[in-house]
Amino acid sequence: MQSCIRLSLSLTGTAALALASLPFGISPAAAQDPEAASTEAADLGVMGVNLRDAVKFNYGFQGALQGAGTPNQAGLGAFIPLHVGSSSVAFVDVLVNANFNDYGNYSSIINTDVSGTTFSTSTRLGYRWLNGNRSWMFGVNAGYDSRPMATGPADTGVTVTNSQTGFFQQVSAGVEAVSNSWNFNAYALVPVGDTEQQLNSVYDGGALDTYGLDVGYSITPELRASVGYYYQSGDLGAADGSGVRGRLAYNLTNGLTVGANLSYDQAFETRVSADIKYRFGTNGYGAPSIRKQQPVVIPVIQALSTTPANRDVRVHDAGWAVGSEPANGQSAASQQVPVCCTTPAEENPPPFYKF
Repeated sequence: MQSCIRLSLSLTGTAALALASLPFGISPAAAQDPEAASTEAADLGVMGVNLRDAVKFNYGFQGALQGAGTPNQAGLGAFIPLHVGSSSVAFVDVLVNANFNDYGNYSSIINTDVSGTTFSTSTRLGYRWLNGNRSWMFGVNAGYDSRPMATGPADTGVTVTNSQTGFFQQVSAGVEAVSNSWNFNAYALVPVGDTEQQLNSVYDGGALDTYGLDVGYSITPELRASVGYYYQSGDLGAADGSGVRGRLAYNLTNGLTVGANLSYDQAFETRVSADIKYRFGTNGYGAPSIRKQQPVVIPVIQALSTTPANRDVRVHDAGWAVGSEPANGQSAASQQVPVCCTTPAEENPPPFYKF
């Protein structure tokens, strides 16, 4: 009997030493079941994430179809962390886009077609941080955007000559808050310099002040929806008014996102556009992935290294150029209110793009 007791004690001690020697203190159940180990890792959640591992330099391309005052465009961009702390990151984000022609006879700025390739730039300097329990990410950013804009004929039936390439620029600021389910983004786009420019012999174009708030919700980890309100002003008062915007964005795989946008305001009426973005150098924290080997996607951590939104210089051209002759025979100089032209071509726009 004593030998049996001694044998039992010896086996118990051996087992205890064996368990204590397992790496990282894995429990017996975790040692037998790989899924249990991954569950335990997931339970660490956001508090177990080292931001220096999660927030990395990333770069890639983006593209978008024309919208309300914005062009068809495609280009390159990069997110550059300047300093990553235990719960915060300072960064700079840069974009360079080639701007292309408008769709045939369908102006993105109302009357004059954008025609010819130019290159626009956008820069944001920002700071983002997590709250104490890492349930929310907050951020502020500010920057400068430029947009050369080549122009061609008008799609109103009016013959224009002396087409110009304008140069518009703006300063901008944004405030953001992101949780695992919700995100809020308030922004201001303020044109500077020569905000109203002659585009051709008939029309002037003006860069728009735009102030807005977008509210988003994660329907699934991959699918996000948002709605927003904005107020715009400019182009000698012709574009002043409120608008609404909706968006759906879907993360197809690690770093690749596609989106669809719908907006309405009295100046541009209904506009539908789409966009795509891909970023190299992201990991599972930077973008959702269907591959199981990627780290668990945590939206508040993902948001630390996302590209800030609302970067376009928006332009509207309902005003008559000085010296042109409106249809009523009065000179543009004698008119205090800009005139918009409506023609059969505008009343029958291409399907899908305008309603």
